[in-house]
Amino acid sequence: MNSISKDFPGAWDEEEGFFYDILVLNNEFIPLKIRSLVGLTTLFASLLLEKERLAKVPKFTRRLKWFRDYRREQQNFLVIEELKEGEDLLLSLIPKERLGRLLNALLDEKEFFSNGGIRSLSKIHEKPYHINIQGQQFGLKYDSGVSRSGLFGGNSNWRGPIWFPMNYLIIQSLREYDSYYGDRLKVECPTGSGRYVCLAEVADDIATRLISLFTKNEQSERAINGNYHIYKDNAHFQNLLLFHEYFNGDTGEGLGAAHQTGWTGLVAELIYDVYG
Repeated sequence: MNSISKDFPGAWDEEEGFFYDILVLNNEFIPLKIRSLVGLTTLFASLLLEKERLAKVPKFTRRLKWFRDYRREQQNFLVIEELKEGEDLLLSLIPKERLGRLLNALLDEKEFFSNGGIRSLSKIHEKPYHINIQGQQFGLKYDSGVSRSGLFGGNSNWRGPIWFPMNYLIIQSLREYDSYYGDRLKVECPTGSGRYVCLAEVADDIATRLISLFTKNEQSERAINGNYHIYKDNAHFQNLLLFHEYFNGDTGEGLGAAHQTGWTGLVAELIYDVYG
């Protein structure tokens, strides 16, 4: 991912500030410049080791330092970017500078940051992405709702819609990063707004947008219900909440299975985290 050897370019694109898939074909490295959740999952591999815990395992800490120095000598990626005696330690796949740039894309409302959470594919792909590989044309296009493509047996619904489990993991990861960086790392949220906040506040902002899918607006309508007016007009349905499988990346309308409590039910924990 981060240029793991001198003979491999790595998945990070320094110019565009994003992690891309790389197709290795006949010793040729072909970047697939698709800005999707795949590039954002790099956020998930993060862990804070508190100084109090490290103090209890001196042999482990000593070996950790050796491992870091060895990787530096081998010019390999340092999973431990900062290592200071008597301080907390962060294990991460993303160096601080790259983290800031990746979050620029995550929090861009023209890309991933919708009113209802993080989209599974950037809106920049409203203009379809195409690539020619050995004479064959491949590509994809942003699709905010149910996919119009028949790929994967008719279920290609990762081309734009919002998915709760992935959003939840992003939120958890941002909180982990914030527990290490705190006020030392602030990002613009949303991108271009001029509002700079720490990563815990970014996590709250994403959670609040996910929660808003279920709350009533000024017209007493919930985004999840789309154009089904029975949920607004019929007293028996007004407080009936369905836990949809995923949600339209533009409107927030609930899509797919309607009783996906196994993951969309996470909204209850988000409400507790944000509002107590």
